[in-house]
Amino acid sequence: MKASKIVHRGETRIKIEFPYNVEIAYLLRQIEGCKWSRTNRAWHIPYTKRSFNKLKSLFPDIEYPSKIVEIKVEKQVEKSYEIIVEKKEPLIIENITEKKLEKVEEIQKISAVNTSTKENLRKDIFIDVIGRQIFIRLPKNDSDVKFITLFKYSKWNKDKKCWLIPNYHGNIDLIRDYFNARIVKLNIHEQVDYKLNEEHVSIQKDEIIIVENQRRLKLLFNYSNEISILIGKFPYSVWDSKNKWWTVPSTDRIKQEIIEIANKYNLKYTFKEDTSSTETKLKRPLQKNAQGYLSCPQEFILKLQELRYSENTIKTYKNAFEEFINYYKGFDLNDIDEAMIINFLRYLVNQRKVSTSYQNQTINAIKFYYEKIKGEMRKVYSIDRPRLEKTLPIVLSKEEIISILNNVDNIKHKSLLMVAYSGGLRISEVVNLKVKDIDSARKQIRVEQAKGKKDRYTLLSDKLLVLLRKYYKEYEPKNWLFEGASGERYSTTSIYNILKQALIKAKITKKVSMHTLRHSFATHLLENGTDLRYIQSLLGHENSKTTEIYTHITTRGMEKIKSPLDNLDI
Repeated sequence: MKASKIVHRGETRIKIEFPYNVEIAYLLRQIEGCKWSRTNRAWHIPYTKRSFNKLKSLFPDIEYPSKIVEIKVEKQVEKSYEIIVEKKEPLIIENITEKKLEKVEEIQKISAVNTSTKENLRKDIFIDVIGRQIFIRLPKNDSDVKFITLFKYSKWNKDKKCWLIPNYHGNIDLIRDYFNARIVKLNIHEQVDYKLNEEHVSIQKDEIIIVENQRRLKLLFNYSNEISILIGKFPYSVWDSKNKWWTVPSTDRIKQEIIEIANKYNLKYTFKEDTSSTETKLKRPLQKNAQGYLSCPQEFILKLQELRYSENTIKTYKNAFEEFINYYKGFDLNDIDEAMIINFLRYLVNQRKVSTSYQNQTINAIKFYYEKIKGEMRKVYSIDRPRLEKTLPIVLSKEEIISILNNVDNIKHKSLLMVAYSGGLRISEVVNLKVKDIDSARKQIRVEQAKGKKDRYTLLSDKLLVLLRKYYKEYEPKNWLFEGASGERYSTTSIYNILKQALIKAKITKKVSMHTLRHSFATHLLENGTDLRYIQSLLGHENSKTTEIYTHITTRGMEKIKSPLDNLDI
């Protein structure tokens, strides 16, 4: 593992090179400003003394050139600053990022209007601080408006005819310094009102109410930056921006820690039972025709198409991501953090009872959005992927296949099912077959751009070829081998209905799908003595382990094994 000095996007950085290791990557991310570079294919950190010292403390054996030690702090811009605003008593504002520093400096610059100009302005500024909001009422003035709009998330409220600014740590002091003697009234409300289950709850400054149910706790308290930071460190804590309260898991340990925080800040704590039905009822996915249903962002679909994902994958990702964004309907996508994602995945498992396959698809869809669309760093450790269930596929016997095919009279329908079984095709591969894909001379079916964007050849039965020639003469398909009424690709729904009717007539009660024909094809080949490598090629499996599952299904050789029960004298 070694470090070196690089210039990345015009900024001097320290590049760290090492053979990929999850634990090392995890430790590196503890260094503030650590990023992954696709160009350099390496992690890099700020070229500062603090970052370098942190790197050495984490990895004492790291190799580095002597010139890195000569980092001069005064020549480097640190990523966080401590700002002191001069007033009657010095005010220390929390550590903030470089962008925020520039914004505050700009606010302070505008605030430094000469005294004579300020004296000429009207002295009729009214300020109310209620919880996490600062309300400012003032006559229209371009310089004042410019000052207010510099604050992040500031906005004009038409109904109340005042400006709203978030009550972040330090904002009220900057506002007070700017308006100074022009302020007629500055009222900091000790009481904050919440709406809880149609009930209005008033919270005093020295009070915190803990609303509990079986799953989550709602924490209602007057704004405090210090307390918010502590609560934000709880595992799976979530800030509800709509209701303006924190929610955390309901555990005895977390309850005790909340009580300790309350005691530390001299807050009276009260436990209150949550009577809302929304928390206890099983949450179901919002229906697509429901009012206010959020559709998948267009950029998400366009990116999938740009990367040439298959239609089925696009549809799967789209549906999974829509369920995710509708679960957090009241949140901006940029405000959804990792803890909320994990909380959603747990909901899928514990309440929706989805399969591990669906859960994995959902994880992939969420990761695709944040990594490919938003350009965030790749996350591989924070989301635990479920262990796939080891299930064996259902297989039809040769006699059952015969019975199904004999119970289909329509030549087109029969050809569809025989093509699927003859070549071991997926249903998507059947509907995508074109007339030119049938190679009668070589007795092969060409499958183009199947799952995984792979082409392959599979078997064309002699009996199927005879039937296909009859079918072609009768139906004369132009492009697709199996066409719908208007010449489009045949519907997969129609194929499922054909199979369903054949199963009813054949009196087969097994849970059978079109994919069962593919499983049966592979199993029957194996029982006929076909080498597993050929079966893998015919099925289009990339990994031989996927094909090996059929060795657990075949009955070949089982007839020679005698049950121990037969040896008992009973």
